[in-house]
Amino acid sequence: MHPEARTIKNYLSNLTEIEIETMAGKLVVFCCCVLVAVFAEKYTDKYDNINLQEILENGRLFHAYINCLLDKGKCSPEGKELRDHIQDALETGCSKCTEAQEKGTYTIIEHLINKEKEIWEELCAKYDAEGKYRKKYEERAKSAGLTV
Repeated sequence: MHPEARTIKNYLSNLTEIEIETMAGKLVVFCCCVLVAVFAEKYTDKYDNINLQEILENGRLFHAYINCLLDKGKCSPEGKELRDHIQDALETGCSKCTEAQEKGTYTIIEHLINKEKEIWEELCAKYDAEGKYRKKYEERAKSAGLTV
């Protein structure tokens, strides 16, 4: 046995039951803190105040974002942020989205399905080629009262 291991073993064997319970309690609290930190991770909220309606109504701006998402054009910082997280957001059910991002997602989905069907199809082909998420998000949008 390694000398350090003997030292640790001796230390642990001399602990009282109360000291062991205290250490175990601290370990549980530490593990809970780590889990909270891991699961509390959210996407940045620095773009949450973007006027989505303005983007949807401005063809040039709207198509610049779409081209970014489809890797057909340059990306603004906001577009790059969206492109970098879109796959993860789909896979995790937008679990890291802020409330504003989730609401904005449904605004965009409703617009794409009702007014830009071809673009919706292109985005689905790129980010959900197997169709795993499309039905789920369309159903969620409907249940939220959106027309899809």
